[in-house]
Amino acid sequence: MYTLPERDLEEVLVAGEDSFAALRGARVFVTGGTGFVGSWLIESLLWANRRLALGVRLLVLTRDPAGVATRFAQAAQAGCLALVEGDVRTFDLDERVDAVVNAATPRAGRAHDPGELVDTNVAGARNVVRFAARSGAIPVLFTSSGAVYGPQPPELERIPEEYAGAPDQLDPRYAYHEAKRVAELLHVAEGRRSGIQVKIARLFAFVGPYLPLDAHFAIGNFIRDAHHGGPIAVDGDGTPVRSYLYASDMTAWLWRILAAGQPERAYNVGSEQPVSIVETARAVAAAAGLPAESVQVRVASTPDGPRERYVPDTARARSQLGLRQTVDLNSAIVRTLQYSSGRERGRDEA
Repeated sequence: MYTLPERDLEEVLVAGEDSFAALRGARVFVTGGTGFVGSWLIESLLWANRRLALGVRLLVLTRDPAGVATRFAQAAQAGCLALVEGDVRTFDLDERVDAVVNAATPRAGRAHDPGELVDTNVAGARNVVRFAARSGAIPVLFTSSGAVYGPQPPELERIPEEYAGAPDQLDPRYAYHEAKRVAELLHVAEGRRSGIQVKIARLFAFVGPYLPLDAHFAIGNFIRDAHHGGPIAVDGDGTPVRSYLYASDMTAWLWRILAAGQPERAYNVGSEQPVSIVETARAVAAAAGLPAESVQVRVASTPDGPRERYVPDTARARSQLGLRQTVDLNSAIVRTLQYSSGRERGRDEA
């Protein structure tokens, strides 16, 4: 029933026990349940449901109900999980629920058509909030992205929620960023019209089980390379700065924002600890027991130029909701390597 490590699920439970208690007896609707974020939300809620006897009924929107049913067969058979087949843009469900988590989004990778990215995010947001409004003044969590701020100025150490930057709306490369901005607006506008309590989580960068190892996530690609024994390839010069929050912390933060976040307010979700891309690659190599020379930077660096940054300021989440990072980056990398290594062995044995 659970494929995430029990240690991680238990950490989410301990950190989020009050948040889960607020859902006792609730019917919770989740979109994007097969993605990285959605998978963590589903497994953690099912875990809490069993451990705390919450009596929660979870409804998950998916385009692959058969696959999800196989993965969570025990929960489905127990009646605490129901699968709703459909697309986030067009589903039509005649149900009343007590909370909604809209975590549906296509990846923002280069392979996706900009129009498809915009349509999925915007049309999906419109459909979800209209569905939620039929249930009254319920809490609705929208998982947005730190991408809504546009490029972070190199002189800005961390991005606060008040930062008024924006992506270039005339550049198709920023279609995902703009779509998330519009989707946030649609959620809030519907909240004011119908009374749903919209909370927004702006997600930054993460590491942990279920993170794709073959997409546009640098740390995921480094972990993939490490499993193959190296080399760990760093595209570009390795100077851009990121920060990584472990997925169990991310999940506990999201449940807390749903339960106690202020409506019409955005909360940054991520780590405040900056690390360059090349430093991240070296940390993965060290955790995997690979020599330092296994890290290969493909482009010579330009130390005199400004370094690109993507690091959040999480003071609002810390001060208003009592949230904090509990898993440091090195531990997060080790845990993710151990998990993905076990998955790789399972595939080889199969």
